[in-house]
Amino acid sequence: MRQISSNPESAEQEEMSKVSENAKAEGVKASGSQTLQRGLDLLDQVIDGPVKLAELSERMGLTRSTTHRLANALVDRGFLTFLPREGYQLGPKLLQLGFLAQSQADVVQIARPHLEALAASSEDVVHLGRLDGEQALYLDKIPGRRRVEISSRIGDRQPLTSTGLGKALLLDDSEANWHRLFDADQAAGTHPIGYDTWLERMRDYAAEGRSFDLEENEDQIRCVAAPVRDASGTIIAAISLSSAAQYMDDARMQTLSQDVVGTARKISADLGWTPGVKPPRRPVRR
Repeated sequence: MRQISSNPESAEQEEMSKVSENAKAEGVKASGSQTLQRGLDLLDQVIDGPVKLAELSERMGLTRSTTHRLANALVDRGFLTFLPREGYQLGPKLLQLGFLAQSQADVVQIARPHLEALAASSEDVVHLGRLDGEQALYLDKIPGRRRVEISSRIGDRQPLTSTGLGKALLLDDSEANWHRLFDADQAAGTHPIGYDTWLERMRDYAAEGRSFDLEENEDQIRCVAAPVRDASGTIIAAISLSSAAQYMDDARMQTLSQDVVGTARKISADLGWTPGVKPPRRPVRR
C-alpha cells in the first residue's frame, strides 16, 4: 500500500518536477511542429523550379545553415533533389505521392458536396460528367427543387457539341477538333445550327471559361456549364446547371455563370489544381 508523504516540501518538489517535464514535452511538440511547417514552406518555395541555397535562405527568412539543414533533410527523404550549380528542386517522392493521390481521388465523391451546395442555392438540377470517347458521360445528377423534368440519367451519354457539359469538356481543344466533332454530331442528328454561329459561341465560351446549352439538346431546357481540372490543368470533367428556359433567361444565365465556374474551381482545387496552371496541349483526336 502506497504511503502518503507527510513532507509538504517533498510533495511540492514532485509536483514541480512533473510540471517541468510537461513543459519540456510541450516544447518538443512545438519545436517539431515548427520544423514541419518550415519544411512545408520550403517545398512551396521551389515549386517553380530550382532555387539556390542563398536565395532559398532569403525567401525563408532563415540563416543559410538552418536552411541547408532543412533542405538536406528533405533531400534525404526524396522530397527535394539537389542539382549542382542550379540548386534545390522538387524530388521524386512528390511524384510518387502525387500519382498515388491522383489514383485515389474519386471525382464523383470529391465533387458531390459542391454539387449539392450548388443545387441547393440555385434550386436547379446539377450534373457532373466526363469525356467518354466522343461523347459526354454523365457521372452524377443532383435534383433541383423546381418541378422541372430533365431527361438526363446517370450513365447517359450525350453529344459533346450540343450540350453545355459537352462543350465545357471541349474548351481546351483545337478549332479543328471542334469542327470535326460538330460535323459528326450534326450528321448523327443533333440540333441543327450553322457552324459559323456555333464556332463564334464556342470562342466566347472558351474566353469566358464556361459554356451554355441554349435549348440545343433538349427542348425548353437551358444550362450553364464549366470545366473541372486536375493538378496539371487538364480538363478531366465538367459540371452543368440545368433548368427550364422560363427560369433561365439570358440575364440569369450570366449571373449563374459565376456560381457554376466558382463551384467547378472548388472541385478542381480539391483535385490539386491551382489557378494559373497552363493545361497541356491536347492532341487532335481522329
